[in-house]
Amino acid sequence: MTASEEPLEGSRTDGLQHSQSALSGTLPHFLQEPDDAYIIKSNPIKLRCRAQPALQIFFKCNGEWVHQNQHTAMEHADQGTGLKIREVMINVSRQQVEDFHGPEDYWCLCVAWSHLGTSKSRKATVRIAYLRKNFEQEPQGKEVPIKSMIVLHCRPPEGVPAAEVEWLKNEEPISSLEDDNIDTRASHNLIISLARLSDSGNYTCLASNIVAKRRSATATVIVFVNGGWSSWTDWSECNVRCGRGVQKRSRTCTNPAPLNGGAFCEGMSVQKSTCNAPCPVDGGWSEWSQWAECSTECERHRSRDCSAPEPKHGGQLCDGAALDTENCTGGLCTQNRKLLHDVKPDAGIEGNNDVALYSGLAVGLVTMVLLIAAFMLYRRNQSEYGVDVIDSSALTGGFQSFSFKTARQGNPLLMNSSIQPDLTVSRTYTSPICFPDSMDKELISEPSLFDPLPDLKVKVQSSFMVSLGVSDRAEYHVKSPPQTFPRGLVPDRSAVETLDRKEKSLLIPQGLNPSCTSRPLLRTDGVFGHAGGRLVVPNTGVSLLVPHSAIAEDTTWELHMIISQEDTGPQSEDDSEVLLSPSVTYGPPGLDLSCPISMTIAHCADVSAADWSIRLKRQTQDSGWEEVMTVDEESVSCYCQLESQCCHLLVNRPGRYALVGEALTQAAGKRLKVAAFGSMEPDAVSYSLRVYCVDDTPHAFQEVVSLERGQGGRLLEEPKTLLFRRSSFSLQVSIQDVPQFLWSIKPFTTCQEFTFSQVWCSNQTPLQCAFSLERFSPAANQLSCKISVRQVKGHEQILQVYTTVTENEKDTVPFFTQSDCTITSQTGSRAFKIPPSIRQRICATFDTANAKGKDWQLLAQKLNIERNLCYFAQQASPSAVILNLWEAQHQEKGDLDSLARALEEISKVHCKSSASSCSNEDLDSDYT
Repeated sequence: MTASEEPLEGSRTDGLQHSQSALSGTLPHFLQEPDDAYIIKSNPIKLRCRAQPALQIFFKCNGEWVHQNQHTAMEHADQGTGLKIREVMINVSRQQVEDFHGPEDYWCLCVAWSHLGTSKSRKATVRIAYLRKNFEQEPQGKEVPIKSMIVLHCRPPEGVPAAEVEWLKNEEPISSLEDDNIDTRASHNLIISLARLSDSGNYTCLASNIVAKRRSATATVIVFVNGGWSSWTDWSECNVRCGRGVQKRSRTCTNPAPLNGGAFCEGMSVQKSTCNAPCPVDGGWSEWSQWAECSTECERHRSRDCSAPEPKHGGQLCDGAALDTENCTGGLCTQNRKLLHDVKPDAGIEGNNDVALYSGLAVGLVTMVLLIAAFMLYRRNQSEYGVDVIDSSALTGGFQSFSFKTARQGNPLLMNSSIQPDLTVSRTYTSPICFPDSMDKELISEPSLFDPLPDLKVKVQSSFMVSLGVSDRAEYHVKSPPQTFPRGLVPDRSAVETLDRKEKSLLIPQGLNPSCTSRPLLRTDGVFGHAGGRLVVPNTGVSLLVPHSAIAEDTTWELHMIISQEDTGPQSEDDSEVLLSPSVTYGPPGLDLSCPISMTIAHCADVSAADWSIRLKRQTQDSGWEEVMTVDEESVSCYCQLESQCCHLLVNRPGRYALVGEALTQAAGKRLKVAAFGSMEPDAVSYSLRVYCVDDTPHAFQEVVSLERGQGGRLLEEPKTLLFRRSSFSLQVSIQDVPQFLWSIKPFTTCQEFTFSQVWCSNQTPLQCAFSLERFSPAANQLSCKISVRQVKGHEQILQVYTTVTENEKDTVPFFTQSDCTITSQTGSRAFKIPPSIRQRICATFDTANAKGKDWQLLAQKLNIERNLCYFAQQASPSAVILNLWEAQHQEKGDLDSLARALEEISKVHCKSSASSCSNEDLDSDYT
């Protein structure tokens, strides 16, 4: 080369010039070549080239030179060599790539020039990046047994560049580096070598590249465990004491127990085998032995053994004496020259015997006193709350369950019962019948409401007696209570007539109660004072409890409760809210109470799952409605205890209240009561069969009863409950299996339908559809058919109708029997389950917190009242309000066992935690 032939100079400057000249005579060398690139959305990409020594650099894309104006060039000298370094950059847009239609991808390269020639860079491809939405293969859920292999396949969507796959379990990333049992590297698949219970979960395949991320459908993996039998237990004893019997042994499906839907153990859990139990053999006496020689005491002896036969296998021992003694001298044996039978006992000996006798009696008496004292001390130490609080007999003695031995007549609403009466079945009434006497301790002397039924025997069984192992029940003949009225009031004529009507209704169990022939009573009134009381609108599921001392002393208020019948309600105009209960008003408006009252309202919501948002609303003065609280939220102005069929409210302000609900999911449902009634038409040929669907609240069903009573209808089958979901599907009612040779029905009327909105927004209003049947002959007096009530793609109920049709049935068989349809109220301590003395002790014990934690919060916890405790904290006596709520919850039950168990449990917990907390001193301090 020319640069190498020049002579070298000794100076440093000439050497550097020779070096630069030599390098400038080489081909260009690329310091940076263009890289493959991806265009994301519409953003252009930049391609760069850098070379030295280079006089020019140009891009060539798809075989064509890029115009010089599209190049951006920069030039600078290398500090080490002094050579020029040239850098060129171009932009490539999405449009350029899309417009190119060649056999290969869009590509570009750089061409650099020097004095000796050109050099080319590598080809750089430019592609449009994307990631399609649909997976080529998504993971599928599966159920696998434990310790088996799990393989979840995943093929990500097509994309440029190719998507990378990541696995999620319950939204958390899975790493095969942290768990050797999991492999996520095999062709995007997830492999679990040995399935464990902890591997159950929701798995998701996550695909991503530089453009987007895509999630697959969730695959649910359930690792189940099939059940395995435990070892057999030992054989039990033979079930008979004598002869051939059976013995058994058992095993349980707990080794392991089936989990996550695993199969239950196959085979029998109990094995039986015949056995022969030896029969007991009673003992028998052998023959008497010979008399022994006469002794110095003038007596002789003989003996016998219980060996003929010996008692075996639990047989009885021989009865009688094994040793026989008699005088062997014929009464002539003498002692101290006197006949033996004439010898008198010595006076000193007789005195000694008397002393021993009295000493023994004294010791026995002292022992008995000590045992009684020890027993009483033991009972006292069992609880810190005294015998009045923990003794279930003290709690339940005043209000017992009554069991009446009556004939099983079926539902009194039914026109004909297909089941014969079973006179051996007893019906137990646990709810009060027009308020039983909850404070009556002497059932024999106190009157009762059962006097209209002569010679009625009421069986009362104390839970405390049961706890002592006494199974016998005491029988009492009870009498009717005297009519009582609030203090300072004179009984009016209407009240007396109401009580008379109630007694007459009890005397006529198969007749129609005259007081029930009109529209159901929707108002109840009562006068209450300092002692409090209870108001009930019968057969509606609505009641009011006025606590003791809620009204000031020497003050009385006339309270009322009204169930509104208006069409307007608190539900929203857009039908997002539905009415779940009747609208209930209590007053008067100016009522002044020192503590909240308890109001119970029935509802029709299915609250088994969290599918509802239920709110309590109150009517304002301008007839609007305002939200008081949401049932699931905390509130200090009101308390709501929601149960499966009713709601217990603690409120301070009189007014009109109602429960409304907003469905949160499609699975939200409300209960419907489905009932079928029938009656003969005046022409004696047509029979009208009417089916009602109404919200499942007692008040709403009473509307149906009122309608049918006016038409002379008969209930044909027990009303049934149907769950109606928020699924937008309609409700269909159809009649089936009508005898074609006896009855005819109009064409195209066998199936009728209610729209979804009609049922969902019925707002306690009954929905009715009717079927008209005609009999071919007057002799056809039997009707049997089925009525299907079903929600499309939902639940179904079948009403089986079998009835006898008679022309004069209105006169022969009454439609409806209802013995407790009069308005009831009760004042004073008789309205409450808890005796006042026990209530005072409980409040005094729990209202004040102490070192042992016996405060009202513990009481609430044991009574399963654990929500919205901030409401009780605002009350003057939290324990009293908690007990009032308990009273409202248990008004249908006749004993206080649950309260007694809760108090005993509290006592046992503190006795175990601290021995000193159960001392007599602590017990005394709690109640002084």
